[in-house]
Amino acid sequence: MQGILNYATEILLLLFLIITFLQSGIDKVFDWRGNLTWLKEHFAGTPLKNLVPVLLGVVLLSETTAGILCAVGLYQIVVLGDGTVAFYGAIMSCISLLMLLFGQRTAKDYEGAKTIAIYFIPAIFLVYLLQN
Repeated sequence: MQGILNYATEILLLLFLIITFLQSGIDKVFDWRGNLTWLKEHFAGTPLKNLVPVLLGVVLLSETTAGILCAVGLYQIVVLGDGTVAFYGAIMSCISLLMLLFGQRTAKDYEGAKTIAIYFIPAIFLVYLLQN
């Protein structure tokens, strides 16, 4: 119990990232066609328009990896008191968010980009907390 209390901030941030990225990845898997249709329209006037299916796959892989690493990292922090995998999960989360930010800025969706920036703040804070 003391280990959980010693890492309360990290655990809460990991839960935030796990929910964010695993839900997003699951949504992309189960509604691939819907996501692809929306993104093709979203990026229609950009240089990325022909790359949307590939980029959707890259984002799916990135988000799912981030979520899984955060989940394993959560387990390791709670059980072993080791934050190494959680650190990698936080970094992968930041990389995923930077990819999403790039896409939103490329599509000139500045409101969407602001939302990504809000998600980036707790992710980069977790990187900071876990850095040794």
